[in-house]
Amino acid sequence: MTNQDIVATYEMMAEITADMLRSAGAGDWDRVVLLEQQCARCLQRLQANEAQALASEQRARKLLAIRRILADDRRIRDLTTPWMTQLSALIQNSGTQRRLANAYGNV
Repeated sequence: MTNQDIVATYEMMAEITADMLRSAGAGDWDRVVLLEQQCARCLQRLQANEAQALASEQRARKLLAIRRILADDRRIRDLTTPWMTQLSALIQNSGTQRRLANAYGNV
């Protein structure tokens, strides 16, 4: 990867993360998962290729992209935490119902 490719990949990850935030806000969790997978592929490319030093302008663009990613990630977590809590309660409730049915049968 060239330095420009590295910066472009960080900026692409920032756009993907912004799209994840919009999708999470709309409750489109399937799309969030797909976008998260795209972001992970970008990260793998960066991990395999980011060894060279960046010029100051490129470092500034990279830092800006990282800050956008982190800010959007925080907002995504704020949206997913209640959903995950609700999902956990549903799973736990389902397990309790299954154990009761196994213990007492269907009445």
